[in-house]
Amino acid sequence: MRAWAELLRLPALFTVPGDALAGAAATSVRPGRRTLLAVAASLCLYEAGMALNDWADRAEDAVERPHRPLPSGRVRPAAALTAACALTATGLALAARAGRPALTVAAPLAVTVWSYDLGLKRTPAGPLAMAAARGLDLLLGAAATAGHVRPALPSAALLGGHTLALTTVSRQETRDGTPTASLAALAATGTLTWLLTRPRNPPTAADTDGHPSRPGTAPSPPPGPLTVLATASYAATTARAYLHATLNPSPPLTQRAVGAGIRATIPLQAALAARSGAPVTALLTAALAPAARRFARRVSVT
Repeated sequence: MRAWAELLRLPALFTVPGDALAGAAATSVRPGRRTLLAVAASLCLYEAGMALNDWADRAEDAVERPHRPLPSGRVRPAAALTAACALTATGLALAARAGRPALTVAAPLAVTVWSYDLGLKRTPAGPLAMAAARGLDLLLGAAATAGHVRPALPSAALLGGHTLALTTVSRQETRDGTPTASLAALAATGTLTWLLTRPRNPPTAADTDGHPSRPGTAPSPPPGPLTVLATASYAATTARAYLHATLNPSPPLTQRAVGAGIRATIPLQAALAARSGAPVTALLTAALAPAARRFARRVSVT
């Protein structure tokens, strides 16, 4: 069981439900049974990607990570591939139960996961594919809950930006690299923090000149305290680790930065939900963070 927990990156599993929940929050539609189906589908597709990732990397891991479940012989490659196929099929079936709009998003999500693991990972398009997968995962929650995804596109873009920076850093976690990737991720954290804490509809030029606002152009109120708190937690989780990896881009510090970036996904999802006016969803998402930290002490998230 420990070998499978390592193969499936069990602590990282806690970063998944917040994708669909943040997507649902962005639609301003109350979550329901279809939202739960979207969460379950996301969990299955995420774990399918974890199993498939190690199956595709088994030869490389035999050299760089011989302790991993497949090269160490604790899990057979055929079992990992079978699990990836079964989890993918289950995820798509659950999405279909959530409705046609959800399946319309889940199908390209599954294709993106398999494309990344089997080919795109080692190409310049790898980080973009991973960012697209996270963005689609958030849109899956919106499609299942409301039947459309347009209101969730800004949240998907912000989550995708974080994933893009994190994946770029992770590409050098097994070798000495350059500080460029970690520095760029640090800059991305600052940018996302600024975007999350600014009004969603800033004043127009006519507003600042003192003339009456046109319909639909009135500025939104500043972010509430829950949004600010979740955003601060996101920034605090990533900034220090990214800074250390920038100053010393060695494998141990880079792996620590990747782990911090994965854990920071939870407060980022909570901030997105709070920013969308769903404080209960934000609090439920944030509550997953302690469990993720506790399990990460036993099983590596990278």
